[in-house]
Amino acid sequence: MNPSFFFELSGEHKTMCSAEAVKCIEAETNTCNIISEGPGYIVASFDEKYLDPIANRISLTHRIGKYLGSFDLDDLSGFNNIHIPNGSFAIRGKRFEGKMKDVDSQDLIRKLGGILSKNNDVNLKTPDQEVWIFMSDNIHVFLGQKTIDRDIFETRKVGERPFFSPISLHPRYARALINLTGVKRGSTILDPFCGTGGIAIEAAFMGMKPIASDFDPEMIAGTQENMDFYNLKLYDSEVLDISKTFERFGEVDGIACDPPYGRSTHTGGEDIDSIYMRAMKSFHETLKINGTAGVVLPHEISSDIMKKECLHIQRVHGSLSRYYHIFRKNQ
Repeated sequence: MNPSFFFELSGEHKTMCSAEAVKCIEAETNTCNIISEGPGYIVASFDEKYLDPIANRISLTHRIGKYLGSFDLDDLSGFNNIHIPNGSFAIRGKRFEGKMKDVDSQDLIRKLGGILSKNNDVNLKTPDQEVWIFMSDNIHVFLGQKTIDRDIFETRKVGERPFFSPISLHPRYARALINLTGVKRGSTILDPFCGTGGIAIEAAFMGMKPIASDFDPEMIAGTQENMDFYNLKLYDSEVLDISKTFERFGEVDGIACDPPYGRSTHTGGEDIDSIYMRAMKSFHETLKINGTAGVVLPHEISSDIMKKECLHIQRVHGSLSRYYHIFRKNQ
Protein backbone atom coordinates (compact mmCIF):
# COMPACT_ATOMS: atom_id res chain seq x y z
CA MET A 1 0.00 0.00 0.00
CA ASN A 2 1.40 3.37 -1.03
CA PRO A 3 1.99 6.08 1.58
CA SER A 4 -0.01 9.31 1.57
CA PHE A 5 1.57 12.71 1.09
CA PHE A 6 0.37 16.12 2.24
CA PHE A 7 0.71 19.03 -0.21
CA GLU A 8 0.75 22.42 1.50
CA LEU A 9 -0.43 24.63 -1.35
CA SER A 10 0.79 28.20 -1.74
CA GLY A 11 -2.77 29.53 -1.67
CA GLU A 12 -2.08 32.29 -4.20
CA HIS A 13 -4.95 31.08 -6.37
CA LYS A 14 -8.13 29.35 -5.22
CA THR A 15 -8.25 26.67 -7.93
CA MET A 16 -4.98 26.66 -9.83
CA CYS A 17 -2.74 25.49 -6.95
CA SER A 18 -4.60 22.24 -6.33
CA ALA A 19 -5.15 21.66 -10.06
CA GLU A 20 -1.42 22.01 -10.70
CA ALA A 21 -0.58 19.58 -7.90
CA VAL A 22 -2.99 16.99 -9.30
CA LYS A 23 -1.56 17.33 -12.81
CA CYS A 24 2.03 17.01 -11.53
CA ILE A 25 1.10 13.79 -9.72
CA GLU A 26 -0.68 12.43 -12.80
CA ALA A 27 2.23 13.32 -15.10
CA GLU A 28 4.80 11.55 -12.94
CA THR A 29 2.81 8.55 -11.68
CA ASN A 30 0.27 8.03 -14.52
CA THR A 31 -2.53 8.17 -11.95
CA CYS A 32 -3.74 10.36 -9.11
CA ASN A 33 -5.31 8.96 -5.97
CA ILE A 34 -6.58 11.94 -3.98
CA ILE A 35 -7.31 10.93 -0.37
CA SER A 36 -8.69 14.27 0.78
CA GLU A 37 -8.51 17.96 0.02
CA GLY A 38 -9.52 21.23 1.58
CA PRO A 39 -8.52 24.88 1.94
CA GLY A 40 -4.79 25.10 1.23
CA TYR A 41 -4.01 21.41 0.87
CA ILE A 42 -4.49 18.10 -0.85
CA VAL A 43 -3.54 14.62 0.35
CA ALA A 44 -2.56 12.08 -2.31
CA SER A 45 -1.32 8.51 -2.27
CA PHE A 46 1.57 7.34 -4.49
CA ASP A 47 4.85 5.42 -4.43
CA GLU A 48 7.52 7.47 -2.62
CA LYS A 49 9.89 7.10 -5.59
CA TYR A 50 7.79 9.75 -7.35
CA LEU A 51 8.19 12.34 -4.60
CA ASP A 52 11.37 13.92 -6.00
CA PRO A 53 10.13 14.17 -9.61
CA ILE A 54 6.87 15.76 -8.46
CA ALA A 55 8.62 18.23 -6.16
CA ASN A 56 11.11 19.16 -8.89
CA ARG A 57 8.39 20.36 -11.26
CA ILE A 58 5.67 21.85 -9.06
CA SER A 59 5.51 25.62 -8.55
CA LEU A 60 2.35 26.61 -6.62
CA THR A 61 3.06 24.51 -3.52
CA HIS A 62 5.12 25.33 -0.43
CA ARG A 63 5.86 21.90 1.04
CA ILE A 64 5.22 18.21 0.49
CA GLY A 65 5.62 15.53 3.13
CA LYS A 66 4.41 12.27 4.54
CA TYR A 67 0.89 12.61 5.87
CA LEU A 68 0.62 11.73 9.58
CA GLY A 69 -3.07 12.33 10.18
CA SER A 70 -5.94 14.80 10.56
CA PHE A 71 -7.60 15.60 13.87
CA ASP A 72 -10.60 17.41 15.24
CA LEU A 73 -9.79 20.08 17.79
CA ASP A 74 -12.17 18.44 20.27
CA ASP A 75 -10.40 15.10 20.04
CA LEU A 76 -6.62 15.14 19.81
CA SER A 77 -6.24 11.61 21.18
CA GLY A 78 -4.99 10.54 17.76
CA PHE A 79 -1.79 12.51 18.44
CA ASN A 80 -0.72 9.50 20.52
CA ASN A 81 -0.60 7.36 17.39
CA ILE A 82 1.80 9.62 15.50
CA HIS A 83 5.26 8.16 14.98
CA ILE A 84 8.22 9.68 13.18
CA PRO A 85 11.59 8.22 12.07
CA ASN A 86 14.57 8.17 14.41
CA GLY A 87 16.37 11.48 14.84
CA SER A 88 15.76 14.87 16.35
CA PHE A 89 12.70 16.92 15.48
CA ALA A 90 11.06 20.32 15.67
CA ILE A 91 7.38 21.12 15.30
CA ARG A 92 6.26 24.07 13.20
CA GLY A 93 2.77 25.50 13.00
CA LYS A 94 1.01 27.05 9.99
CA ARG A 95 -2.43 28.64 9.92
CA PHE A 96 -3.95 28.81 6.43
CA GLU A 97 -5.41 32.23 5.61
CA GLY A 98 -6.39 33.02 9.18
CA LYS A 99 -8.40 29.85 9.76
CA MET A 100 -8.85 28.56 13.32
CA LYS A 101 -8.06 32.01 14.71
CA ASP A 102 -9.11 31.03 18.21
CA VAL A 103 -6.84 27.97 18.33
CA ASP A 104 -3.67 28.29 20.41
CA SER A 105 -1.10 26.93 17.99
CA GLN A 106 1.61 26.87 20.64
CA ASP A 107 -0.57 24.69 22.82
CA LEU A 108 -0.98 22.24 19.93
CA ILE A 109 2.78 22.22 19.41
CA ARG A 110 3.40 21.56 23.10
CA LYS A 111 0.91 18.68 23.18
CA LEU A 112 2.31 16.94 20.12
CA GLY A 113 5.88 17.73 21.16
CA GLY A 114 5.31 16.10 24.52
CA ILE A 115 4.24 12.88 22.80
CA LEU A 116 6.98 12.76 20.17
CA SER A 117 9.74 13.63 22.66
CA LYS A 118 9.20 10.29 24.41
CA ASN A 119 11.09 8.62 21.54
CA ASN A 120 12.85 11.47 19.74
CA ASP A 121 14.99 14.40 20.87
CA VAL A 122 13.80 17.96 20.37
CA ASN A 123 16.10 20.27 18.38
CA LEU A 124 14.49 23.56 17.46
CA LYS A 125 17.44 25.01 15.53
CA THR A 126 18.86 22.18 13.43
CA PRO A 127 16.43 19.26 13.62
CA ASP A 128 16.82 16.13 11.54
CA GLN A 129 13.15 16.46 10.62
CA GLU A 130 10.34 18.98 10.83
CA VAL A 131 6.83 18.03 11.82
CA TRP A 132 4.20 20.47 10.57
CA ILE A 133 0.82 21.22 12.12
CA PHE A 134 -1.36 22.74 9.41
CA MET A 135 -4.52 24.46 10.62
CA SER A 136 -7.25 24.74 8.00
CA ASP A 137 -10.63 22.99 8.00
CA ASN A 138 -9.08 20.64 10.56
CA ILE A 139 -5.78 19.98 12.30
CA HIS A 140 -3.50 18.25 9.80
CA VAL A 141 -0.06 16.88 10.65
CA PHE A 142 2.66 15.95 8.19
CA LEU A 143 6.39 15.26 8.13
CA GLY A 144 8.08 17.87 5.96
CA GLN A 145 10.19 16.21 3.28
CA LYS A 146 10.32 18.61 0.33
CA THR A 147 10.30 22.40 0.54
CA ILE A 148 9.76 23.99 -2.86
CA ASP A 149 12.41 26.64 -3.55
CA ARG A 150 10.09 29.34 -4.81
CA ASP A 151 12.87 31.94 -4.59
CA ILE A 152 14.55 30.33 -7.60
CA PHE A 153 11.69 31.57 -9.77
CA GLU A 154 12.48 35.14 -8.71
CA THR A 155 15.99 34.74 -10.16
CA ARG A 156 14.42 33.96 -13.56
CA LYS A 157 11.73 36.65 -13.64
CA VAL A 158 11.60 38.87 -16.69
CA GLY A 159 13.89 41.66 -15.45
CA GLU A 160 16.69 39.20 -14.67
CA ARG A 161 16.95 37.92 -18.25
CA PRO A 162 19.18 39.56 -20.88
CA PHE A 163 16.19 39.86 -23.25
CA PHE A 164 12.84 40.64 -21.69
CA SER A 165 9.40 42.20 -21.98
CA PRO A 166 7.56 43.55 -18.92
CA ILE A 167 4.33 41.79 -19.91
CA SER A 168 5.77 38.26 -19.72
CA LEU A 169 4.32 35.69 -17.33
CA HIS A 170 6.12 35.27 -14.03
CA PRO A 171 8.20 32.04 -14.16
CA ARG A 172 6.08 30.55 -11.38
CA TYR A 173 2.95 30.86 -13.50
CA ALA A 174 4.70 29.90 -16.73
CA ARG A 175 5.66 26.65 -15.02
CA ALA A 176 2.16 26.19 -13.58
CA LEU A 177 0.70 26.61 -17.08
CA ILE A 178 2.98 23.87 -18.41
CA ASN A 179 2.08 21.61 -15.50
CA LEU A 180 -1.64 22.16 -16.07
CA THR A 181 -1.22 20.61 -19.52
CA GLY A 182 0.00 17.40 -17.85
CA VAL A 183 2.91 17.04 -20.29
CA LYS A 184 5.51 14.51 -19.14
CA ARG A 185 9.23 15.11 -18.89
CA GLY A 186 11.03 14.22 -22.12
CA SER A 187 8.01 15.27 -24.19
CA THR A 188 7.83 18.02 -26.80
CA ILE A 189 6.03 21.21 -25.83
CA LEU A 190 5.48 24.08 -28.22
CA ASP A 191 5.09 27.77 -27.47
CA PRO A 192 3.90 29.27 -30.79
CA PHE A 193 3.86 32.80 -29.31
CA CYS A 194 7.21 32.45 -27.57
CA GLY A 195 7.90 36.14 -26.94
CA THR A 196 10.99 36.28 -24.74
CA GLY A 197 11.02 32.53 -24.06
CA GLY A 198 9.76 32.34 -20.49
CA ILE A 199 7.69 29.21 -21.11
CA ALA A 200 10.49 27.53 -23.08
CA ILE A 201 12.90 28.24 -20.21
CA GLU A 202 10.67 26.58 -17.62
CA ALA A 203 9.92 23.62 -19.91
CA ALA A 204 13.65 23.00 -20.39
CA PHE A 205 14.31 23.19 -16.64
CA MET A 206 11.55 20.59 -16.20
CA GLY A 207 13.25 18.13 -18.55
CA MET A 208 11.00 18.67 -21.56
CA LYS A 209 11.88 19.45 -25.16
CA PRO A 210 10.81 23.06 -25.79
CA ILE A 211 9.95 24.26 -29.27
CA ALA A 212 9.52 27.99 -29.89
CA SER A 213 8.00 29.95 -32.72
CA ASP A 214 6.87 33.54 -33.23
CA PHE A 215 6.11 35.72 -36.24
CA ASP A 216 8.63 38.31 -34.93
CA PRO A 217 12.30 37.43 -35.68
CA GLU A 218 13.43 39.55 -32.73
CA MET A 219 11.51 37.29 -30.34
CA ILE A 220 13.09 34.12 -31.70
CA ALA A 221 16.55 35.65 -31.38
CA GLY A 222 15.73 36.89 -27.87
CA THR A 223 14.39 33.50 -26.80
CA GLN A 224 17.59 31.83 -27.96
CA GLU A 225 19.64 34.46 -26.12
CA ASN A 226 17.74 33.76 -22.91
CA MET A 227 18.07 29.99 -23.32
CA ASP A 228 21.82 30.38 -23.81
CA PHE A 229 21.98 32.58 -20.71
CA TYR A 230 20.64 29.68 -18.60
CA ASN A 231 22.64 27.02 -20.53
CA LEU A 232 19.42 25.41 -21.73
CA LYS A 233 18.71 23.67 -25.02
CA LEU A 234 15.99 24.89 -27.35
CA TYR A 235 14.85 21.72 -29.12
CA ASP A 236 13.67 23.59 -32.23
CA SER A 237 12.60 27.10 -33.26
CA GLU A 238 11.40 29.07 -36.25
CA VAL A 239 10.13 32.49 -37.28
CA LEU A 240 6.63 31.39 -38.19
CA ASP A 241 3.00 32.40 -38.52
CA ILE A 242 0.69 30.51 -36.14
CA SER A 243 -1.00 28.72 -39.06
CA LYS A 244 2.24 27.00 -40.10
CA THR A 245 3.19 25.15 -36.90
CA PHE A 246 2.12 21.66 -38.00
CA GLU A 247 3.70 22.12 -41.41
CA ARG A 248 7.01 23.04 -39.77
CA PHE A 249 7.14 20.99 -36.54
CA GLY A 250 4.72 18.11 -37.08
CA GLU A 251 2.82 16.74 -34.08
CA VAL A 252 3.78 17.77 -30.54
CA ASP A 253 2.83 16.39 -27.13
CA GLY A 254 1.64 19.68 -25.69
CA ILE A 255 1.28 23.41 -26.25
CA ALA A 256 1.67 26.17 -23.68
CA CYS A 257 1.47 29.82 -24.61
CA ASP A 258 0.64 33.34 -23.54
CA PRO A 259 -0.51 34.93 -26.83
CA PRO A 260 -0.24 38.67 -27.41
CA TYR A 261 -2.84 41.06 -26.07
CA GLY A 262 -3.01 44.69 -24.92
CA ARG A 263 -2.31 48.03 -26.51
CA SER A 264 1.43 47.48 -26.85
CA THR A 265 0.98 44.18 -28.69
CA HIS A 266 2.59 43.75 -32.11
CA THR A 267 0.17 41.74 -34.25
CA GLY A 268 1.16 42.81 -37.73
CA GLY A 269 -2.14 44.68 -38.03
CA GLU A 270 -4.32 41.61 -37.56
CA ASP A 271 -7.24 41.71 -35.13
CA ILE A 272 -6.29 39.87 -31.92
CA ASP A 273 -9.46 37.76 -31.80
CA SER A 274 -8.76 36.65 -35.38
CA ILE A 275 -5.32 35.47 -34.26
CA TYR A 276 -6.88 33.53 -31.39
CA MET A 277 -9.30 31.73 -33.71
CA ARG A 278 -6.55 30.82 -36.17
CA ALA A 279 -4.46 29.66 -33.23
CA MET A 280 -7.13 27.24 -32.02
CA LYS A 281 -7.28 25.62 -35.46
CA SER A 282 -3.50 25.37 -35.52
CA PHE A 283 -3.41 23.84 -32.02
CA HIS A 284 -5.83 21.12 -33.14
CA GLU A 285 -3.70 20.34 -36.19
CA THR A 286 -0.41 20.29 -34.29
CA LEU A 287 -1.33 18.38 -31.12
CA LYS A 288 -1.22 14.61 -30.94
CA ILE A 289 -4.48 12.85 -30.07
CA ASN A 290 -5.16 13.46 -26.36
CA GLY A 291 -2.63 16.28 -26.39
CA THR A 292 -3.41 19.42 -24.42
CA ALA A 293 -2.97 23.14 -24.96
CA GLY A 294 -2.58 25.59 -22.10
CA VAL A 295 -3.49 29.08 -23.29
CA VAL A 296 -3.48 32.32 -21.30
CA LEU A 297 -5.80 35.01 -22.64
CA PRO A 298 -7.40 38.27 -21.38
CA HIS A 299 -10.89 36.77 -21.66
CA GLU A 300 -12.56 33.37 -21.93
CA ILE A 301 -12.82 31.66 -25.31
CA SER A 302 -14.38 28.41 -26.48
CA SER A 303 -13.53 25.91 -29.20
CA ASP A 304 -15.74 23.87 -31.53
CA ILE A 305 -12.93 21.39 -32.20
CA MET A 306 -11.30 20.86 -28.78
CA LYS A 307 -12.68 20.16 -25.33
CA LYS A 308 -12.15 22.85 -22.69
CA GLU A 309 -11.07 20.86 -19.63
CA CYS A 310 -10.72 23.69 -17.17
CA LEU A 311 -10.45 27.45 -16.76
CA HIS A 312 -8.64 29.38 -14.03
CA ILE A 313 -9.07 33.14 -13.74
CA GLN A 314 -6.26 35.21 -12.25
CA ARG A 315 -6.94 38.81 -11.27
CA VAL A 316 -3.88 40.88 -12.14
CA HIS A 317 -5.11 44.43 -11.57
CA GLY A 318 -8.25 46.47 -12.09
CA SER A 319 -8.30 46.31 -15.87
CA LEU A 320 -6.61 42.98 -16.50
CA SER A 321 -7.39 39.37 -15.67
CA ARG A 322 -5.64 36.35 -17.12
CA TYR A 323 -7.73 33.36 -18.16
CA TYR A 324 -5.79 30.10 -18.06
CA HIS A 325 -7.52 27.68 -20.46
CA ILE A 326 -6.72 24.00 -20.86
CA PHE A 327 -7.98 22.44 -24.11
CA ARG A 328 -7.69 18.75 -25.08
CA LYS A 329 -7.64 17.30 -28.56
CA ASN A 330 -9.86 14.23 -28.41
CA GLN A 331 -9.85 13.40 -32.13
